[in-house]
Amino acid sequence: MIYLYLDRNTIKLLYLKKTVFGQQETLYNQKTYESNLFEKGKITNIDLLASAIKEVISSSNKPVADNQIGLILPQEFFSFFRTTVPSDIASSALNSFILDKARSILPVDSNDLASDYFVTESEQEKVVTYFGINQETLTSIRQALVLINLKIVSIIPETMSYFKLFEKTLRKEKKETILYAELGLDVLSGYLFDSCGLIDDKKISIKYSETDKIADVLKTKIDEITIEKKKVNRIIISGEKSDTIRQDTFTKSVGVWTNPLKRIVPTFYETYLKMLIPKDGKAFPILTYDVCFGAFILAEENKSFSLLKGGSFVSKGKISIPKINMPKKEVLLFVGSFVISFLFFVLISKFSSNFKLPNFMAKKEIIIVTPTLTPPSPTPTPSFKKEEVKIKVLNGSGVRGKATEIKEILRKKGYVEILTDNALNFDYTITEIQIKSDKKQLGDMIKDDLKDYVTSPKITVLDAKEASDAVIIFASDFK
Repeated sequence: MIYLYLDRNTIKLLYLKKTVFGQQETLYNQKTYESNLFEKGKITNIDLLASAIKEVISSSNKPVADNQIGLILPQEFFSFFRTTVPSDIASSALNSFILDKARSILPVDSNDLASDYFVTESEQEKVVTYFGINQETLTSIRQALVLINLKIVSIIPETMSYFKLFEKTLRKEKKETILYAELGLDVLSGYLFDSCGLIDDKKISIKYSETDKIADVLKTKIDEITIEKKKVNRIIISGEKSDTIRQDTFTKSVGVWTNPLKRIVPTFYETYLKMLIPKDGKAFPILTYDVCFGAFILAEENKSFSLLKGGSFVSKGKISIPKINMPKKEVLLFVGSFVISFLFFVLISKFSSNFKLPNFMAKKEIIIVTPTLTPPSPTPTPSFKKEEVKIKVLNGSGVRGKATEIKEILRKKGYVEILTDNALNFDYTITEIQIKSDKKQLGDMIKDDLKDYVTSPKITVLDAKEASDAVIIFASDFK
C-alpha cells in the first residue's frame, strides 16, 4: 500500500509492504517542487501532477512494487461541516438527516460531491463530521494517476490523519480545545480539534524566521484564538523542528499544556510503530511523515470510512447500497436444495396422514424427580502469572517520584515488568486502572494489591493493541 500526501508543492510517500510475520517493510521519500501542484483545492495541471508523483516513487532508494494509493489531501480540497444529532436517532434516518444538512449548509451542490461521514459519541452528545470532495477534482486526480498506472483505493483528509495521531490521548468526558501544531522549517501550521474531531477547517499558517522564537509565535496565535473563538487547553506539537523542544519549558513559555508527538506515538501507538521496518535500518521519522503514519492507523482502524465506496457514502442525492455479488453456481445449488427439501416435506406429510403412530401414552406414570443441588463453581484460576504481566504506571497527579514509589509497591506484590512515565496531564482526581479484556481478573488482582493506597479506582478496558497488559494512571486520590 502506498500512502501519498499532496501538499501545495510537496509530495510525501510512505510505502508499506506486509511481511509473512504481519510487519510492514517500510519505504519513505519526499520531494518539494517550485511549481504549485494545486490551487484552491483544484489540480493545476494533470501532467505536472503525474510527473511529480512518478518522480517521488521512482527516486526512492528501493523499487515500489504496488499501485494501490491511499491519497491524503489537504483540508482545502474538502467541503466540511459538523453537526450534532439526537442521541436516539435511528440509523435508517441518519443518512437522510445528514443529506438534508449538507444541502442546507454547504455552499456547493452536495450532488456534485463524493462524500462520507463518521459519528463520534461522547457522554453529552452525538457528533457527525462530514467530508465531501468535488467529483471533477477527483476525476482530475484519477486521470493523473492513471497516466502512471496507479489506482486510488481511499481518499483521506489530512485533518483525519492528524486527529488519529492523538485520539487515544483524549477522554470523552473532558471538554477541551486542542491545537495540532506542525513546526516546519519556516512555517507553523495547524488545526483546532476537540474530543470528537475537527472543529474548524480553516488552516492556521504562520511564517517565521530563524530569529523568531517559536514559543512566542505560537503564544501570540493562541492569544488571538482565545479572543476570537475559545480557549486552547492543549497543544499537540509535531514537525521536524519539534524534536528540539523541551516539553516543560515550552509549556511554561506558551502558557498551554504541550504534548510532543514524539512522546505520544511510542506511548499510545507503540504497536503500529513496531510494525514498521524501514529498509534503511533507521528509526522511522515520525515527525516528518506524521500525516502518512496517521493515515496508516486510520486505514487499520476505520475501514468503513471512504469517499470512494459504499457504507454511509452519500452521493448524487442518494444513499449508496453496496451490491452483493453471489456466484451463479452457489445460487443454483441453493435453489435446487430448497426444491428437493420442499418435495420431501410434502411426501412425508401425505405418508404421515395415513399412518398412525402407536399410543405410547396409554399408561401414564408419575415420575418424581429429585432435584440435584449443584455446588457453586469455584472462581477460575488466572491463566497468567504476576511475573509475566506487563504494567505501565503513569503519573496523573503531578507528584514527583510517586510513580517510582508505586513501582516498588507493585514489585513487592510480585509484579516484575513495570514501566513508569508521565500521563498526558496532571489533573486526574480518580486513579484509573486500564485492563485488556482478555485479562479481566488482572483488574481485581491489582485493585486488591493496592487497596491500602487507593479505595475506589476506576476500572476501564485497555485497547487490545497496546503493548502493556495493564496501565495504572494514579491520581490525587492515591495515598
